Parts: sequence; C-alpha cells; structure tokens
Amino acid sequence: MPKVVDHDARRTHLVEATWRIIARRGLERATLREVATAAGFANGALKPYFPTKSHLVEATYRYVFARTNERVAATTRGLDGLDALRAFALEVLPLDEERLDEARVVIPFWQSAVHDEAQARVNATAMEQWRGWIAGWLTVARADRGGGQGVGARDAATDAEALLNFLLGAQISAVLAGSAPTTPLPEQLDALLDALTGSD
Repeated sequence: MPKVVDHDARRTHLVEATWRIIARRGLERATLREVATAAGFANGALKPYFPTKSHLVEATYRYVFARTNERVAATTRGLDGLDALRAFALEVLPLDEERLDEARVVIPFWQSAVHDEAQARVNATAMEQWRGWIAGWLTVARADRGGGQGVGARDAATDAEALLNFLLGAQISAVLAGSAPTTPLPEQLDALLDALTGSD
C-alpha cells in the first residue's frame, strides 16, 4: 500500500527548517539543497512545494507572521484599548530568543522584498493589518483617557505608524546587536504609548 503523505505537514516542516536556517545562518545559506538536508529529505524534494527560493522565503515570512499573530490573538483576547496595544507590542518586540529569531527572519525578507513585487505585496498586506489593529486600539485608548488630550490634531493612523516604526526599528537594532536588547524596551514602549494616547 503506498505511503500517504500529509502535504500540508511536509510543507510546514520545510518552512520550519528554513526558518531555523535563516535565523541561525542567514538568508544566503537557506538554499533549497540546504533546507532539504536540514529537513531530512533528498535534494529536489522541495520542488513540488516551493519551485524557487523566492517561494520558500515568502512562505517562511508568512509562517513567522502567522506565529506572531497567533500569540497576539491569545494575549489580546478580551482586551481593548491601551491594554491590547501594549500586549500586541510586547509580542512583536524582540524580548527573548524566539522573538529575536522571528526578527532575524523578517528583516532579510524585507531586503528581498525590495526587489520582488510579490514579496513586497505580502509584506504590505501584513503591515496594513497591523496598522489597522493599532489604529483601532489607539482610538479606544484615547477615548478611555478622555479623548487623548495633548495629542493635538494627529489622527490615529499617523500615530499607528509611529508605533509600528518603533517596533520594527527595535527588531532591526536587536538583530544588528546580535542578541535580545538589554535596553528597557517595555519602559520605552510605555513612554511612547503614554505620548500617543494623551496620558497626563
């Protein structure tokens, strides 16, 4: 009887192997041959799932983004406003090795996306989702604090971009430093959230 192959499970296994290689050795080392070897398959086994390295890199980015979103969904369940904003941001910030590894994957993906329109669209869609979440929670947080006195005429979309830039910048800094930051990122986050929500 022929062996039944779970193609979804194999695809995920290959993406997880790619994620580990990129996080530990860099995007350049994540060749189809290297990934097949790391995943325990013969060379060429990736072709039915990922015809090119670009397809594999894109799938790996989607996987990492989905992992982050799963944690966000769990930590923000039942929350709104400032509490949800803070919980979301803490899942993105590179505060431990797992989140730092995620940053090590997404940063080279951004570089690749500069010259790949399909990858650029994937990233744009992902970031637009985050901007929407941030702006929604920020609007609620300002209402909870009496309308966000002190934030002037800035709209939620503008300040959502500011928070997103802080989070992505923290990822870049941590990856360049080679380790999770020793600087007090949660305290920096709280100061920024206070400024964005009009805290006294």
